[in-house]
Amino acid sequence: MRIRSTALTTVAALAIAGWMPAARAAEAPASAPGDIVAAAPSAFHPLPGQPTNTKAWKIHYRSTTADGAPNTVSGTVIVPQDGRTGPRPLVTYAVGTVGMGDSCAPSNNLPYGTAMEANLIQQLTLRGWAVVVTDYEGLGTPGVHTYTVGPSAGHAMLDAARAATRLPEAGLAADTPVGIMGYSQGGQAAGWAAELQGSYAPELKVKGTAAGGVPADLMKVAEFNNGSYGSGLIFMAAAGQDAAFPELKLDSYLNPAGKLLVNGLKEGCVAIDAIAGSFKRISDLTTRDPLAQPDWQARLGQSRLGRTAPAAPVYQYHALGDELIPYGVGRQLRSDWCAKGANVEFDTIWVGEHVSGVITHSLEAGNWLADRFAGRPARTNC
Repeated sequence: MRIRSTALTTVAALAIAGWMPAARAAEAPASAPGDIVAAAPSAFHPLPGQPTNTKAWKIHYRSTTADGAPNTVSGTVIVPQDGRTGPRPLVTYAVGTVGMGDSCAPSNNLPYGTAMEANLIQQLTLRGWAVVVTDYEGLGTPGVHTYTVGPSAGHAMLDAARAATRLPEAGLAADTPVGIMGYSQGGQAAGWAAELQGSYAPELKVKGTAAGGVPADLMKVAEFNNGSYGSGLIFMAAAGQDAAFPELKLDSYLNPAGKLLVNGLKEGCVAIDAIAGSFKRISDLTTRDPLAQPDWQARLGQSRLGRTAPAAPVYQYHALGDELIPYGVGRQLRSDWCAKGANVEFDTIWVGEHVSGVITHSLEAGNWLADRFAGRPARTNC
């Protein structure tokens, strides 16, 4: 997705569509990454109607594509209403795979209690922390979601944190302590945010990153899932990469069955997409394998993590029995970061698999961030 219209035009269009009050349409155009384009009151419910003693706002904010062009991303800012008057930490949170259709976007589900990780997000707000949840590029905004394009996701997370501190209603200062958190697709986004923060958003006071089940090497993840339960993720990732880099021309590689599947994946959410795409091989749906082509390999390589040491400490966790993201991919990322001098604490989830990992280790990840916010030294096991 490449949004090149001015932010003012975007705001006006949102107002016309009825998404935001017309009074906000006169806001100044966003010019820098993290600037607010539009904001409107929202709500946060882990389950339908469940109270949370929070206030929430849906935001559109300025961010940056993988190629460095300006874009607009949506998200949700959530702030506890606990009477706290001093500074509070902020967690920029990226969800795992929800799908590629706009209806799957977290900001479209958090108000109604239908977002899959809302209970995990509530664990953070119950600690008194503010949370901003990015929708990622193209998920809930015009264009196709750039699923698995690491630099885009990292930008979206960092700019979400910037936007939260620039939203007056949220009451967060520019020097608010920030934590980065995500699992699975969100773990890739969190890893990229951690690697990019020192160069892209050095002003953010990032205290640490908690990232789990990280698909750090997309080529290895594709090889692992080809023909398996998770094979739909390969085609979702291909569609996401093609959305970011149209010169890849994914459609030219797909046979009729492949085109039908990919078109459906672009509009669906993960529960249906996972079933529709499972147990298929790349050769079943293509006339030739795009992943064997140098241009595809180069673009997927651009999303590989481990080449830059995160400036702040990292807590990384991965299930030994992960059936979607190979455990070895997670261990290699740990080794790569450690070799670059990063402060990494790696935790193996000995019992469980991919989906259970985000649940069983949510408390440990939260406690680790709490220690970073409290100024306690991080422990490395490199």
